[in-house]
Amino acid sequence: MNKAVRTSLVTAAVFTSASALPGFSPTVLAQETPRADKHYIGLLATTYNHRTIGENIKESAWGTGGTLIVGGHINDRFHAELRAGGGFKDAEVPDSDLSLAVDYYASWYIGMHYPITEYANVYGQFGFSYIQGEGDISDPDNDRNRPFEELDGEFPDSGFSVSWLAGLDFEVMDNTFLVFEGGKLFEDTGTDVNTFQFSGGLRYEF
Repeated sequence: MNKAVRTSLVTAAVFTSASALPGFSPTVLAQETPRADKHYIGLLATTYNHRTIGENIKESAWGTGGTLIVGGHINDRFHAELRAGGGFKDAEVPDSDLSLAVDYYASWYIGMHYPITEYANVYGQFGFSYIQGEGDISDPDNDRNRPFEELDGEFPDSGFSVSWLAGLDFEVMDNTFLVFEGGKLFEDTGTDVNTFQFSGGLRYEF
């Protein structure tokens, strides 16, 4: 029996034996697509926590919205993404007639992710955002609204800001991740309002 025939028989025998093992599938022999070659999209429900609102008052208020994510993996550890979002429900500031709306925003991030189990990752990312919103005082003549007068109208005064996020994801199905994250969306240098974002939703890699 020549060498080529013997090699073919040995290969067939090994494959047949392995096929009998529990959990073995021929697809195991195929290499998964490297993460560096993947892109992703995501949809998140987001809450906005506005802090240090008002002159010498420093109130806080919550609003809600949504975020759309489109990104890609640079390599097995780093990623870059674009985000677009906007508010659904305005933030009503306590003890005032002021409401703060985040009409829309766009963000760019670069980040790093690190696997903590076979199905979960932690990640952090840093970038920049452009925000467009509005502050509205329904009763501007009321004395209790005096500390918030500078917030009436365009909000924030400074539309561009540094942003950052930290998060955790879990692979719940093939290439589908459940995401939880939080971080700073923007700081308004004109009024000193800080706005943080907290989100949860799904991300799909392809």
